Amino acid sequence: MPSTPFAVSPANIAEWIPGFAWGVWLPYLIGALVLAIGLITIKNDFLQKQGLDKIVVLGPVFFAVPLAVFGAEHFTATPVLAGMVPRWLPWHTFWALFVGACLIAAALSIAVRKYAGLAAALAGVLILLFELFIHIPNVVGNPHTRIALVVALREPAFAGGAFAVAATMGEGWKRQLRHAFATLARFLIAICIAFMGVQQCMHPELAPGVPLVKPTPQWVPAHSFWGYPIGAIYVLIAISLLLNKEVRRVATWLGLIILLLVLLLYLPIVIAIPGDIANGLNYLADTLLLCGAVLALAGTRDQNSS
Repeated sequence: MPSTPFAVSPANIAEWIPGFAWGVWLPYLIGALVLAIGLITIKNDFLQKQGLDKIVVLGPVFFAVPLAVFGAEHFTATPVLAGMVPRWLPWHTFWALFVGACLIAAALSIAVRKYAGLAAALAGVLILLFELFIHIPNVVGNPHTRIALVVALREPAFAGGAFAVAATMGEGWKRQLRHAFATLARFLIAICIAFMGVQQCMHPELAPGVPLVKPTPQWVPAHSFWGYPIGAIYVLIAISLLLNKEVRRVATWLGLIILLLVLLLYLPIVIAIPGDIANGLNYLADTLLLCGAVLALAGTRDQNSS
């Protein structure tokens, strides 16, 4: 099973072009470009905020960057991604490329804040379509495979993050519509976070954040311990979100915790194995996408009182 809905094995992406390994480095370049654009766009808002509110401002940017990374992978590993398209759909290669273009377009739209609400909402629908046509059938076909279930119950959190971005960036949208998107995002993220927390406690040896198949590296002190406290935090915060209590505060703190995991755990992994997209960059992007989703949920409280 892939570590992300778009992940591929290293053997399939290491396609070298003379002078430059585009198959490896294009996702990095596209992701870095979206990150730079997003940071420039939010610079003024970031400087005006105080304390942890600064982190909340970064939520949509952190959400956009992984979308761009995964979108780029559709162009560097097209045959592999085309193989994930449901058999009953024609033109598998077309859909792989089309989805990649849609993800990159959504990421850029969110980063520059142009039609960002619409782009985020459509991205959320697209992710739910992945869930319906790819991940749920995988669970049905592999009912005893843990990773299939984890992936299927992870995707709604990403869709919820997209809907949270839509709620905060839907310019001209009615308050009721923003509230509906924010409420849907809260439930989707809370349910998925609760499931991930339980999985993390059941498998504490797995790298925390999104507990897939990668173990926590041996160089992490007490590497088999961290799954327990992080899993417990996930469950407690999920309960608070479901009860609609202190949503902005708990979502902000959870976003900060996940961001620290990205910086202290997954970034060093990527630096150590930059060419191994499936075991490095995809895990970082996956975790950063969850971070962006949670912080975007915190940002919805700028439009809706907690």
